[in-house]
Amino acid sequence: MKRLVKQVIEVAHAHEPRRKVGICGQAPSDFPEFAEFLVECGIDSMSLNPDAVISTRLHVAEVEKGIKK
Repeated sequence: MKRLVKQVIEVAHAHEPRRKVGICGQAPSDFPEFAEFLVECGIDSMSLNPDAVISTRLHVAEVEKGIKK
């Protein structure tokens, strides 16, 4: 499934670079490693459960810092 998600993100951005790609679902809230995977794939947005917003945003910020180096 992860391979398919990555492919969809890449193809959508390649076809229309200004297109925003997002995901809705439980996985980014429950599994920080999946949120990290999405960020590394170039996801533009993800929905989160209210109780996971702060911790996930902090984790995503750390991942993004590592990508920009």
